[in-house]
Amino acid sequence: MRKLSASNRPECPVGEPVCAVIDEVMSLRDQVVTDPLTGLYNVRYFRAALDQELERTERTQVATALMMIDLDHFKQVNDTWGHEAGNEVLKQTARIIRDCTRKLDIQCRYGGEEFVVILPSTERRLGVQVAERIRQNIEDTPVMVNGDVIRLTTSIGLAFHSAESLFDASGLIACADEYLYEAKRGGRNRVCYSQLHTADTAVTGEEKDAFHDLFGGAPDSGDMDEQDFAGEDSDDDWMADDQDWPDDSD
Repeated sequence: MRKLSASNRPECPVGEPVCAVIDEVMSLRDQVVTDPLTGLYNVRYFRAALDQELERTERTQVATALMMIDLDHFKQVNDTWGHEAGNEVLKQTARIIRDCTRKLDIQCRYGGEEFVVILPSTERRLGVQVAERIRQNIEDTPVMVNGDVIRLTTSIGLAFHSAESLFDASGLIACADEYLYEAKRGGRNRVCYSQLHTADTAVTGEEKDAFHDLFGGAPDSGDMDEQDFAGEDSDDDWMADDQDWPDDSD
């Protein structure tokens, strides 16, 4: 599912540059899939977009990340400052989520004070970086309401659909939701996600010699330094220009 934009606009059948009927159709289409308070996509759009991204992952073998975001103690905001203040909190949270993610990411309001973001073509390290960026920005950006300062934190659960961990849509949502509640149980204001587990593999001296003979490498000189495992990509390459990641300068 492509995001709604001017590039998706149908052409006027009679070639007019302005068409009131098409304008109305475009407006109605936006309303059907957009949350009116925050301007993010709604659950209806999220469900369809997630199905498409999971299919893309299975076809390309490039991971998709799913992020569940829930504001901590949001009920206290409504109880203390009222629902209008709560609405301002939700709108500011939506702006932060949008500013901290790429144009290709799909940001949605899931319901109440809960948000969800689909991050296409996103491996674990990138997904964690984005989640931490959102969490930190929400914590660092209080909401001002009638002279009062409302400080916020959020808990985030992160799940990945990849060649190693294939889910259907419901399974991926359930996985991200479980990590969200793990963040809540762990004290809130944190990001939780599955950890990578790699099996320890012991290589004998004979096996090393066999590899040496096979590939004609240098004699074993002991343990390698970390630099021996460094690829050509630096940390900066995780935020490549063509991925359109937001600037951290602010």
